[in-house]
Amino acid sequence: IDYSLNGVSHTSFVKHLGVSLVGSDHSALCRCKAEWRPNNSPKLMDLLDDTVPGIGTYEDFNTIDWVREKSKDRDRHREITNKSKQSTVALLFSISDAFSGWLLMLFIGLMSGALAGGIDIAAHWMTDLKEGVCLNGFWFNHEHCCWASNETTFQERDKCPQWKSWAELMVGVSEGPGLYVLNYFMYMCWALLFAFLTVILVRAFAPYACGSGIPEIKTILSGFIIRGYLGKWTLIIKTITLVLAVSSGLSLGKEGPLVHVACCCANILCHFFTKYRRNEAKRREVLSAASAVGVSVAFGAPIGGVLFSLEEVSYYFPLKTLWRSFFAALVAAFTLRSINPFGNSRLVLFYVEFHTPWHLLELIPFVLLGIFGGLWGAFFIRANIAWCRLRKNTCLGHYPVLEVVVVTLLTAFLAFPIEYTRMSSSELISELFNDCGLLDSSKLCGYTSNSGSASGSVNATAANGLGARLAGPDLYTAMWQLALALLLKMIFTVVTFGMKVPSGLFIPSMAVGAIAGRLLGVCMEQLAIRHHEGDIFRGWCSPGADCITPGLYAMVGAAACLGGVTRMTVSLVVIMFELTGGLEYIVPLMAAAMTSKWVADALGRESIYEAHIRLNGYPFLEAKEEFRHKTLATDVMRPRRGDPLLSVLTESGMTVEEVERLITDTTYSGFPVVISQQSPRLVGFVLRRDLVISLENARRNQEGVVSMSPILFTECDPPMSPSAPPAVKLHSILDLSPFTVTVHTPMEIVVDIFRKLGLRQCLVIQNGRLLGIITKKDILKHMAQMANRDPDSILFN
Repeated sequence: IDYSLNGVSHTSFVKHLGVSLVGSDHSALCRCKAEWRPNNSPKLMDLLDDTVPGIGTYEDFNTIDWVREKSKDRDRHREITNKSKQSTVALLFSISDAFSGWLLMLFIGLMSGALAGGIDIAAHWMTDLKEGVCLNGFWFNHEHCCWASNETTFQERDKCPQWKSWAELMVGVSEGPGLYVLNYFMYMCWALLFAFLTVILVRAFAPYACGSGIPEIKTILSGFIIRGYLGKWTLIIKTITLVLAVSSGLSLGKEGPLVHVACCCANILCHFFTKYRRNEAKRREVLSAASAVGVSVAFGAPIGGVLFSLEEVSYYFPLKTLWRSFFAALVAAFTLRSINPFGNSRLVLFYVEFHTPWHLLELIPFVLLGIFGGLWGAFFIRANIAWCRLRKNTCLGHYPVLEVVVVTLLTAFLAFPIEYTRMSSSELISELFNDCGLLDSSKLCGYTSNSGSASGSVNATAANGLGARLAGPDLYTAMWQLALALLLKMIFTVVTFGMKVPSGLFIPSMAVGAIAGRLLGVCMEQLAIRHHEGDIFRGWCSPGADCITPGLYAMVGAAACLGGVTRMTVSLVVIMFELTGGLEYIVPLMAAAMTSKWVADALGRESIYEAHIRLNGYPFLEAKEEFRHKTLATDVMRPRRGDPLLSVLTESGMTVEEVERLITDTTYSGFPVVISQQSPRLVGFVLRRDLVISLENARRNQEGVVSMSPILFTECDPPMSPSAPPAVKLHSILDLSPFTVTVHTPMEIVVDIFRKLGLRQCLVIQNGRLLGIITKKDILKHMAQMANRDPDSILFN
């Protein structure tokens, strides 16, 4: 709905015509006649003349007024445009104002890309620090340390004289039964140290730095205010503790928290630009772009980041924000590429390129991976929410440090013996995505020709030149280790997500899917090789070429599991496409992503982020959730039958003392203004914060204001005796065009209005008479009640 008339805002239009959009008798505002006043009579104070600091701002844990913020921005832009025609200086200011948005995007991209590069380098180094140290320089990680060695071989590329394990440094020998135990002990000590530092720093300096951050950012982008969540201390502590948490070996990732880090950068930089500092709606456009930047630096996927912001996070996403998001994501990706954190000229550790074409019948296992991803997503959401609710409602929540230490201890104790859980999740995904080549020494590439004692069918396979891809002992060992790693990853991911440490969900979910996909891919590969002359696999295998690419199955499985947990579709496929750099595998990815979403939606409609929003009681109206109940506005509005009368203000006749008493006795965020108590025809609506600030300013700056001074919400000066105390005129803070509905308006329409216009409250009238009010919290409670949930779970105003 466009609430502008030929460039004139609806508020100005109403004030100019003296007509109310709500149907009240607005002529009553000016029914008082102007009278002659003595020269020594104090002048009425009109807050419209001098802007009072604080007017138009919002308190913590409140929702912004989207309509008012957009109206303010239109008025500001109109004023700048009009002044630009009058002087060259004003024209230059207009140009700089238009360019400021792009400049801000440039700074956000540069800052986020630099921080992401530093996080990647530090996390890689500290992860390897748990196992040993480089003698050439302690700042080198394992891979970089062995790059410079002339004694490194392809078969043992991870072994070089310059890299020493902690046991070798302490004991001085490279072999012995006690070395394994000592390395085991040192691994657990480093993991506990990193995790303990993480939770202590979060609790002491920035409690908002824990978790993924995406549920809260979705809520903030919908208009909710959480002071400090995107502040400088949160940015500093989140950056430091994210490195420590990832390095501790816990089943978490850094991709989700990087979105939080990018949004913190955007919020801090917004304070240097007046246009974004003073307007909450404009700031949220910038935060939407910052969400795209976070995904761009997390996966090296600028286009996927923009689509992620549009599909999953943003509440209001105009076309202008789309282009600016793309620009900021591009700058961030370029910055990260310039830093080159992994030394492979790639933006992520697990970038892969596949060259073997896939076959049409492979869509069946791809769909099976999609089904597995949907089942895993539904199971994970239910299990994780149940665990988080247990933590919240029991004494477990009172001991977050102990919980983190115990979970880290169990994770490190069970992870070290298995190669695939001991390595970081990013390295594991890179290993699983890898397409085996001639120089690969991984157990996943442990194939053998199986000549001699093999059966006839296997000998025939070897004779055809395909025997080099038959599974060997190393591959079988890797398979059962991966199966055990899959079980451990699933359990630890459920328990870890939601602890008081920075924890992302993208990488653990992808790791679960990649393990399942690699297991299925190897099984399919062995079937195709052993039955290459069968009806199903005929033509799949040829000498010197791979029949099936197990790494592709790992990639499809990773996409399926991530989609099952987050319910992403288009953005997920594009992110995976940008990771692989090939268009050939879009169809398998689409098939797995869609199947995963269908299966997961059949078992539960909420993604993990929406489930955590509901668990925390944030006032978020999900656009995907339909309201199908046949209730009316009168069923939801307050006051209900048996409740106290609605607290209202009158346009005249109330004193400063009466208004201050009403503010003290209530906790409402605003008050309707009516003509009088006897004639409750609606005049407008005033916010509590604006009212408090205006009264404090009047007492401080206006001469003669006392408790008995009258409060006026009219434009005209009423007749007053010379001895009467001066009146406080508050017409400028009055919203003359609040949104209204009638008692017979269906609630599905009311819910739609709240979603699409981002309203804080809506007044209920009948023939111009005020009957009640509906707030966003009332709607959320009503929707919870209709869904047989606890309506008191909505915690915030």
